[in-house]
Amino acid sequence: MKHDVITEAGTSISGGVHADRRHDSAEKHVTGRAEYCDDIAEPQGTLHAYLGVSTVAHGLIKGMDLSAVLAAPGVIGVLTAEDVPGCNDISPTGQNDEPVFPTEKTEYHGQPLFAVIAETRNAARRAAELARIDYEVLPHALDPLSAQEAGYPHVTAPLKLERGDAQTALSSAAHRIKGQISIGGQDHMYLEGQIAFALPGEDDDVTVHCSTQHPSEAQHMVAHVLGVPSNAVTVNVRRMGGGFGGKESQMNLFCAVAAIAAKKWNRPVKIRPDRDQDMTATGKRHDFVVDYDVSFDEEGRIQGVDGTFAARCGYSSDLSGPVTDRALFHADNAYYYPHVRLRSRPMKTNTVSNTAFRGFGGPQGVVAAERMIEEIAYALGKDPLEIRKANFYGDATDGRNLTPYHQEVEDNILARLIGELEASCGYQARREAILEHNARSSIIRKGIALTPVKFGISFTATWYNQAGALIHIYNDGSIHLNHGGTEMGQGLNTKVAQVVADAFQVDFERIKITKTTTEKVPNTSATAASSGSDLNGMAALDAAEQLKERLIAFAAEKWSVALEEIVFHNNVVRIGEATVSFSDLVREAYMARIHLSAAGFYKTPKIHWDRAAGKGRPFYYFAYGASCSEVSVDTLTGEYRIDRTDILHDVGKSLNPILDKGQVEGAFVQGMGWLTTEELWWDQAGRLRTHAPSTYKIPLASDRPRIFNVQLAEWSENRERTIKRSKAVGEPPFMLGVSVFEALSMAVASVADYRECPRLDAPATPERVLMAIERLKEGA
Repeated sequence: MKHDVITEAGTSISGGVHADRRHDSAEKHVTGRAEYCDDIAEPQGTLHAYLGVSTVAHGLIKGMDLSAVLAAPGVIGVLTAEDVPGCNDISPTGQNDEPVFPTEKTEYHGQPLFAVIAETRNAARRAAELARIDYEVLPHALDPLSAQEAGYPHVTAPLKLERGDAQTALSSAAHRIKGQISIGGQDHMYLEGQIAFALPGEDDDVTVHCSTQHPSEAQHMVAHVLGVPSNAVTVNVRRMGGGFGGKESQMNLFCAVAAIAAKKWNRPVKIRPDRDQDMTATGKRHDFVVDYDVSFDEEGRIQGVDGTFAARCGYSSDLSGPVTDRALFHADNAYYYPHVRLRSRPMKTNTVSNTAFRGFGGPQGVVAAERMIEEIAYALGKDPLEIRKANFYGDATDGRNLTPYHQEVEDNILARLIGELEASCGYQARREAILEHNARSSIIRKGIALTPVKFGISFTATWYNQAGALIHIYNDGSIHLNHGGTEMGQGLNTKVAQVVADAFQVDFERIKITKTTTEKVPNTSATAASSGSDLNGMAALDAAEQLKERLIAFAAEKWSVALEEIVFHNNVVRIGEATVSFSDLVREAYMARIHLSAAGFYKTPKIHWDRAAGKGRPFYYFAYGASCSEVSVDTLTGEYRIDRTDILHDVGKSLNPILDKGQVEGAFVQGMGWLTTEELWWDQAGRLRTHAPSTYKIPLASDRPRIFNVQLAEWSENRERTIKRSKAVGEPPFMLGVSVFEALSMAVASVADYRECPRLDAPATPERVLMAIERLKEGA
């Protein structure tokens, strides 16, 4: 099946931009022909690694007896910190606080202490259990509040955002509410687990195949631990079976272990942990405890906000600094705060080091903003949507367009977006019907909520906002495309190839998309922050435009025509009165010794950020969305179902509407799961008990809304010069799941006649919903 795009000339090419085109690997995904890292044929002599981990949450390592491990059948050797030839640190931010293997102290239950290298994976796995380790057990803290009580430090410098006089605004307003909300973490639960496969080469060389969102970081980390230059390390990624941020920095450990072992024994080495070990040894979404203080007037307009965002960061810094920063950046969500002070507290805890996850702290900030809106609505007896509208960002004419970090909101489409969804989903009539239903139903209570999303697009680490691409045109007219982004199922390769097909006006099928490799495009940024298409699409377009310029200059000289008389369209090139096929022009150019390869580059303009001052323009633009969800809750058990969800989401002028719609649907369900069923739980000994699909509940197909309507705002077009005026779609729709959480809150509030904002923490499991209901009943 082909999807055509009509060009300006009125003809069509197969698979250009702004047209539906299925994922380039879709058939291979569903038939099992798509090759992942574990499908690579193992050369003769391949060894297998497995991690031996700590059995205490915090303790001094007094001794490790690995004699039984070494004596186990099939074992070749063991790696410990002493075997790291370079620097024993894989901290992605260079803070030197994340050892491959610790030497003196273990800081969380499940921390890797050594790796077994054996002839088979099963032999390594079994042998790892035979170690005898002597600990001096130390006190531990597992959550941000207990860590504060124990005097634990921050894992990185906190951030403060401030504008106006928050203290005066809080103390002088007509109404003021203080509260606290706990927001749980989330496991990435990718289908393909962590895996790395290292093959030693001559001299210092090593090639690592792995499942990572950040090949350049994996390259630099492997070089770091081996003590060799980065040019000795090649990292290859064809595709991932999901990532969601969990493969941005967490792959460093596995790449390092595989590479060290491969060079030590001069044999290929693969490491693939069981799902249990994957979940215990890799970081999650950060849990937050948010203390908020909000003041407002009789109309529900916010006057002042003071918020403190304490996060469970784990034992090391990892990416906790930028994650907790981004939580503050989105603590306003869609709302203007006249006076505001926001502070982060990235707390060290004796748990696995938390890391990137879709939204990167932004969702936690959004939940806090929506809780404050709820507090105001219930305090004033108003519809929360009315309070949301009253507090939306405005524009420069009303002075209500400045964020807490002093960036102006210049592209605000909230009013139109919310208005259209409110009308199309029949929000007002449905809310009235729900109020009537709840008044006469004693057991099943319903709730409805319409929530907005405003999400900033760009890496807040400004230097990551760059990308490279490489295009070869071979002398038969076929095109080879490589870029720095990684494909994890989201369709990035398809979109970037569509951009190239559109630039040359050739069929999509002419383009070969190849694996991401550090050999072709250096110093790439992670495929994260929703920036994959923005950055790599523009870099690929730059490379294509360079090649077109060369071909046009050649054709103009050969055919003696003006440059403007040369037009690429529908697999041919019109050169004055002549028409030449794209392939023939390329062949002629090759014979004339025209360079048919180009490296493209792009860096995001306009952005800047002064963290110390808490001011700047960290985001190039904002993406917007709106979601309306309706739920039914059994007040006797706390069980619930999602009856209906309507979504209208802004992706600018979509590169590929069908892929973008799929991203919106998937993000909503993942966000819904985070706020409803996905609960992380540690016991008092510091052991993660939700460490497998049997104990950790992600949404099933049966959990999705019974009625699920998803539309893209087709009228939207990015005012900034992004790739074809599109907008990012990876992370922003994740926060649409907040509408489910807010709808549950309304259903719970109904048992006390909506007089009080429920104390409902996330995830809102049936148990938590039931407890919130009982608390309201007791207070009634």
